[in-house]
Amino acid sequence: MKKGFKAIFIRSVLQIVRRPIYWAAFFILPLFCFMFLSGLMENGLPIKVPAAMIDKDGSAMSRGITQNLAGMQLVDLTEDCNSYTEARHLMQEGKIFGFFMIPENFQQDLLAGRKPVITFYTNMTYYVPASLLFKTFKTTALYTKAGIALNVLESVGATENEVVPLMQPVNISARAIHNPGLNYAVYLCNSFIPCVLQLMILLVTCFSLGQEIKYGTSRKLLAMADGSIIKALAAKLLPQTIIWWVIAFFMESWLFKINGYPMHGSWFWITLSELMFVLACQGFGLFFFGVLPNLRMSLSVSALIGILSFSIAAFSFPVESMYSAIGIFSWILPTRYNFLIYIDQALNGIHIYYSRIWFVAYIIFMLLPFTMLWNIKRNMAKPVYAP
Repeated sequence: MKKGFKAIFIRSVLQIVRRPIYWAAFFILPLFCFMFLSGLMENGLPIKVPAAMIDKDGSAMSRGITQNLAGMQLVDLTEDCNSYTEARHLMQEGKIFGFFMIPENFQQDLLAGRKPVITFYTNMTYYVPASLLFKTFKTTALYTKAGIALNVLESVGATENEVVPLMQPVNISARAIHNPGLNYAVYLCNSFIPCVLQLMILLVTCFSLGQEIKYGTSRKLLAMADGSIIKALAAKLLPQTIIWWVIAFFMESWLFKINGYPMHGSWFWITLSELMFVLACQGFGLFFFGVLPNLRMSLSVSALIGILSFSIAAFSFPVESMYSAIGIFSWILPTRYNFLIYIDQALNGIHIYYSRIWFVAYIIFMLLPFTMLWNIKRNMAKPVYAP
């Protein structure tokens, strides 16, 4: 039996080459997710969100509101419902994401000064399309209110120059810095795609080590490393690290070169971040395996943490608005620091001094497995597979 770092390295390479599951985990699944997520956000912003209109009034004024709403870019009035119940059923079935309801006698009550109520509902289960729909509904309602007030004031003799300052006393100039096109892909793809990479790294790290214990080959691995658990793990995981680095380079090229997402900072720091991100994820996965040196349990925990990262890493919902007991978990995920470095360096282009603490967090994740090496070595020396 050959021993040494090189022998273990070659053994690990052969395991990767001979098992199709590694090919799927390293290449097929990550690349599919990269392209799927990018294609899903190809237009940058969801447009023509399906919605319904309930017009119980049928007056000229209510028809004008319907026409104005139908002309909005983000709304597609696919359904014309007769009742609240019908629209609610359509929303529960997922055919629409919201509906806008004009009450009976709307025009009559409005002209009589009885303050009719316009109601709109959105399904916030689907956060992004529902939020855009809510914004459009609210804008339509406000414009309707302002237009009616404008007509009333003009009907009593007020001029347009007198009315407009009353309706809008403060002019608002909104400027979307670093993302003027309000392209959701710039924000979401650069967070979700690294999160997919983190999930796959955690799973493959735990799977490759769990297989050694499951099949009782961990003793041979330790013997080849002359009893050194550090040498065994380093040689075992190095081929995986190299492959993940290649995938990370492709991810960076895919996001910033092929898709053309903005890069206002240094390529060096972004590239270094991706390399350290891979090592941090491997360290995180190795720590899980050290705590639970069992194939099934370590894979289950890795999958749970990897999936929850999409929601608790604060990509689409800010940490400040989360419950404190939940928000704190966002800071124990490598992908959170990858996202913060991306914001600092690629979008804002600020000096690396302000991102230094996030790189330190990467190093902490890399050192985390050293606290559990004793448990990994103990279980590898006496492998017991618990299904």
